[in-house]
Amino acid sequence: MKLPAELKHILFETPELRRAYLVGGCVRDGLLGRPQKDFDIEVYGLPYEALQRCLTRWGRPDLVGRSFGVVKLSTSSGATYDFSVPRRDSKTMPGHKGFEIQLDPEIEPEQAAARRDFTINALMLDVRSEKILDFFGGEKDLRNKTLRHVGDAFPEDPLRVLRGMQFAGRFDLTAAPETLALCRSIVGTFKELAPERIREEWFKWARLSAAPSAGLRFLRDGGWIEHFPELAALIGVRQDPGWHPEGDVWNHSLHACDAMAGLETWKQADEESRIAWMLAALCHDLGKAHTTSEEMKKGRLRIVSHGHAERGVALAEAFLQRIDAPLMYRQRVAPLVADHLVHIAPLSDRGIRRLAARLAPETILGLIQLITADHSARPPLPPGLPTTARQLLERSGDLQIAQQAPRALLMGRHLLEKGMTPGPQMGIILKAAYEAQLDGLFDDLDGAMAWLDGVGKMYIRAGGK
Repeated sequence: MKLPAELKHILFETPELRRAYLVGGCVRDGLLGRPQKDFDIEVYGLPYEALQRCLTRWGRPDLVGRSFGVVKLSTSSGATYDFSVPRRDSKTMPGHKGFEIQLDPEIEPEQAAARRDFTINALMLDVRSEKILDFFGGEKDLRNKTLRHVGDAFPEDPLRVLRGMQFAGRFDLTAAPETLALCRSIVGTFKELAPERIREEWFKWARLSAAPSAGLRFLRDGGWIEHFPELAALIGVRQDPGWHPEGDVWNHSLHACDAMAGLETWKQADEESRIAWMLAALCHDLGKAHTTSEEMKKGRLRIVSHGHAERGVALAEAFLQRIDAPLMYRQRVAPLVADHLVHIAPLSDRGIRRLAARLAPETILGLIQLITADHSARPPLPPGLPTTARQLLERSGDLQIAQQAPRALLMGRHLLEKGMTPGPQMGIILKAAYEAQLDGLFDDLDGAMAWLDGVGKMYIRAGGK
């Protein structure tokens, strides 16, 4: 465990914190050798107000978590640490707010750990003795890559099932049979979850997973896949074994998500792009559940899914709304789903420019990530980027539109300089100019002005002074 020197100094130099333990994710990540970003400290034998007072010597204590017994300490270095006193939680009514919380600094660490969700998150570290407190076998479960609930309190918060999904994906875990059975027993409590909590867990899965398929299998085996019917519909949908030896569409989609997580470009991307691209990998073949059929072709019975990319757009949007994804993600994922097969035939420069405009605010570079993941999701066929997609990437780079749509050359100020009166007609002219630019009729401002003086004259006459 690599504690920040500042935090270690605070813990060792504050007598009141002699029974302070690191808890939760920071202990788990330390044992896994992963970077530790957030440090949570649980303090025993000290009332909440006394905890607040003793922390004032080290910085500014923020009491925003008072109802949960949390004090957020901000130090002069700019770091923040969450200190808390242990508590007892009891379920009083449905919903994530239906808990009665009682702070109790006198309970023992094992009692406090028993309220946590999974054994891998119930670990504690005694900083002074450098000993791990493991009451429920969390270390063994980490070594065995097992996701196991802590105890009978697990069903009290149904969000724990979706947390299990994202933990399984992040750490490539397989759920214990008894945990899956417990998840299946509370399938009906899904309606208690607030939309924003559902989104938070899906987004953690999408941006942090090392093995996203493990999270999706947890969702299926725990019975909660039924709450996401667009995904459930993929299970058992056949594919032509010549093109897809890996099996049905569900299996292909799992491989595609894992392939996306393995791409270096995805790993290095910003959080928004990682989320958008992973969700696109998950949703790219949703349309196959509604378009797959059999047909005879060259004397052979083939399984086909004509039009599945186009059909999948509405299904992807429905799924994204179901998980409360903001509009910006729907705007990025939908065009990726619609155009994930565009590389099958080579595109002209005109076609590439129009593709870049059609994808916006997504980019051709993002589309290439999805194509790579899709093409790599057919084991034992070799992974990688198809030749036509590689040519698309190279040519879009030459045209300087791989990472952004073509920017309009003709702007409103140019029309004003030509004497046009502001109004709706300007918008018509600018739209026509952009279409002409995408068609390759001009590629610089001089060309745009020449177009305006030529073909665009009719618009000027119609809308000018």
